[in-house]
Amino acid sequence: MILTEPAAMPLDKHFLPENQLLLNAVGEGIYGFDLNGNAVFINPAAERMTGWKNEELLGKNIHNCHHHSHADGSHYPQEDCPIYNTLKDGIAREITHDVFWRKDGSSFPVHYSSTPVYRDNKLIGVVAIFRDISIQKQTEQSLRQALAQVQALSEQLASENHYLQAELADKTGDVDISGSSAVIRHMIQQLHMVANTDSTVLICGENGTGKELVARNLHQLSRRKDKPMISVNCAAFSASLLESELFGHEKGAFTGATQQRKGRFELAHQGTLFLDEVAELSLEAQSKLLRVIQEQSFERLGGSETIKVDIRLVAASHHDLLKRVEQGLFRMDLYYRLNVFPIQVPPLRARLEDMPELVSHILHSLNRKLGKKLRGVSQKGLQKLMAYSWPGNVRELQNILEREAILSQTDILQIHAMPTHQLQTQTAASPLQTLAEAEAQHIEQTLKQLNWRISGPNGAANVLGVPPSTLRSRMKKLGITRQPPAEE
Repeated sequence: MILTEPAAMPLDKHFLPENQLLLNAVGEGIYGFDLNGNAVFINPAAERMTGWKNEELLGKNIHNCHHHSHADGSHYPQEDCPIYNTLKDGIAREITHDVFWRKDGSSFPVHYSSTPVYRDNKLIGVVAIFRDISIQKQTEQSLRQALAQVQALSEQLASENHYLQAELADKTGDVDISGSSAVIRHMIQQLHMVANTDSTVLICGENGTGKELVARNLHQLSRRKDKPMISVNCAAFSASLLESELFGHEKGAFTGATQQRKGRFELAHQGTLFLDEVAELSLEAQSKLLRVIQEQSFERLGGSETIKVDIRLVAASHHDLLKRVEQGLFRMDLYYRLNVFPIQVPPLRARLEDMPELVSHILHSLNRKLGKKLRGVSQKGLQKLMAYSWPGNVRELQNILEREAILSQTDILQIHAMPTHQLQTQTAASPLQTLAEAEAQHIEQTLKQLNWRISGPNGAANVLGVPPSTLRSRMKKLGITRQPPAEE
């Protein structure tokens, strides 16, 4: 195509009829510009796409009509326009991310090229060829949204699978509670009463009594049973890690956070979240947990987006939470939020009449686990089991039966090795301590030996190997006060 110089006759005068027909027939819009940037040719496809008629644009600066603004509405200076730059330097350009504006004020995405036109090695104008890519952009956007949804679902399924696999690693999947004693029947009755509500349940009981089994039974009885039950052992994580586990984190939230990760609250959406050993939560974590319970919303670590969740919360502890409140180790407001419907799991020594049924149930599981065909425990062995006080409760019973099952050469267990009375006495005299209790006891003993001196070469901070400010902070958190006051 040949463009005229500014003083020449209109471009279409120089076209052969067949060339004119060809340009009019193509589906792409075509503009011809002279060296002043004024329109000298506009084909019908360009008219249809922009709404600007040939007679309205010929001889005029088209940039001011169809290219005056960016997609966001900001001004598009003519000197930045690729078409007009081609008029200056004669270099062809192809643009894939831009918009043209219609006469009615609307815009549409375009793919266009600006090509210099020479005659006798002299630049005389530019041809711009463009096409409307709205459908292509919509398709790309739909595809991106679909891929984002697929990726989100894939991440959710992967996360849920990770947690659920961990949940099932050492479980048979059986949620039946064995026993027919009065205390067990009463507990099961309580489970049925509260199961189909969304009320928060606090499960209390000694270590090894089966609090998690009760929680899983509660979940299976509820209308949320088709959704996941996500468990968190609050004693297994440090305060900083626990926040990430509960609420998740965004990419870059901390060193090592290479990708976004959903927390347990998010994974438990529409299901049940079980917080085991909830007394081990730090006061800071307790505060955040209280807010989530109240508002049913939270933000991921390092994020600002508020995420709404619908969860049924079940908590458990072997501690007396009310006593922890009195000691300043547990928030009173959180205690009352959790203690909506308390369920007490009885210790094994309070339900010894359930022993035969418990043994039968445990051996059934051990047969699957060990590939054996155990039929039961000898009468003498059962008497030994009934005579023991079971400080470790059902978990201790499971361990003893598994050990005997591994050693047994017959299908009837004889129960040879039972813990000694001395061990029971020591256990009763020296109950197990939490890490915080042991730390508090060690700090207090050190302070007493040093006449409650904290800082200085002979102070407790130096002996314990921590800065004085850190020691004071730990004393405050653990409720340790100087008795009597001593000059530091």
